[in-house]
Amino acid sequence: MKISVTPAGIEGVRLIEPNIFTDERGFFYESYSARQFAEHGIDLAFVQDNHSRSEANVVRGLHYQGPAGAQWRLVRCTVGEIFDVVVDLRVGSSTFGKWIGVRLSAQNKQQLLIPPPFAHGFAVLSGPAEVQYKCSDIHNPRAERAMSWRDVDLGIDWPLDGPPIVSAKDTRAQTFADYVADPDFPEGWESMAAKGETS
Repeated sequence: MKISVTPAGIEGVRLIEPNIFTDERGFFYESYSARQFAEHGIDLAFVQDNHSRSEANVVRGLHYQGPAGAQWRLVRCTVGEIFDVVVDLRVGSSTFGKWIGVRLSAQNKQQLLIPPPFAHGFAVLSGPAEVQYKCSDIHNPRAERAMSWRDVDLGIDWPLDGPPIVSAKDTRAQTFADYVADPDFPEGWESMAAKGETS
């Protein structure tokens, strides 16, 4: 049951499509296989699974962890449909500050693999929606970061069908301009993190 792995529009972000077996009983597929990921050059160890349920027009994000708790995330929607967004936070990248949006749903069963230096968020298109994602590092409150989902510089086109429902914490999140002034992922951040020079 081979998976398909394709670039998702920004270098490093990948769209994962499973091979689904269906018959009169329903369906079966491998939602994650370390062996199959390794065959595509993806060698990750996931240590935490998260699961959220949200109503229609809920927006969660944009979230990420700084270098002290940098996470790969493998995101899928198992109930309903979401508009999943990632923003490139790599200073020096040709797509720095750019975003992509992908519709993930229980029907299409696609997943998005997101590297650490990207902010992630989603809007619920058909409520309720349940989102599950695997993380390559545990949640670290000291490394937790958020960026405004409605930042004018990012200009994300959220396809909402009503007033957005957002947490107070996400409403207070930093702007992209704030991030540019003090970035978590400057050029060379990986070597700095390896030396313990990040907080």
